[in-house]
Amino acid sequence: MLRNIGKRYNREWIFRGVDAEFGEAESCVILGANGSGKSTLLQLIAGAYIPTEGQVEYRFGGTVTEQENLYRSVSIAAPYLELMEEFTLRETIVFHNRFKNWRGGLNNEQVLEISGLQSSAGKALRNFSSGMKQRVRLLLAILSDTPVLLLDEPCSNLDAAAVNWYQELVKNHRDNRVIIVCSNQQEEEYFFCTQKLLVENFKQ
Repeated sequence: MLRNIGKRYNREWIFRGVDAEFGEAESCVILGANGSGKSTLLQLIAGAYIPTEGQVEYRFGGTVTEQENLYRSVSIAAPYLELMEEFTLRETIVFHNRFKNWRGGLNNEQVLEISGLQSSAGKALRNFSSGMKQRVRLLLAILSDTPVLLLDEPCSNLDAAAVNWYQELVKNHRDNRVIIVCSNQQEEEYFFCTQKLLVENFKQ
């Protein structure tokens, strides 16, 4: 739940007065142009940033979750999030699974198979293309067994085949979780969303 959220850098408000509530199985897209502040809003929801004013409240199953414990309940994929590039794909999957379980009782080998990147399982991520890295980010976030999934411009750097892969993956793993997508009007990224939040509506 977002209660009168505002974020200011120096003396300039990026947005102000954001009120929104997301049910436990709802999906919402945050729409805005590049530089509009939508990624900042998503980072606030993720708990990575502190709002200048207002409050972000996390309530799962009727219980309020403190911000320091939020990482257990939230998964995020964004093109600007760094991967551990010295790890291979297989090592990345195993390492991630130490902190978060996979949805539907999947095991690490099944997650690798779903990635569609089995031929690169032993390759270090630093040797992956930007599209392959984005695919890894989406894989880890979407398949993590968390009640909240945050996706920032999920189709960035993806070719047509990878966009289709993303759409199938999110369709198969969107049930019983809050999903919030940031997009600059690319409907292929948020085709499943039932709510819209326009950042421009909260500019001063």
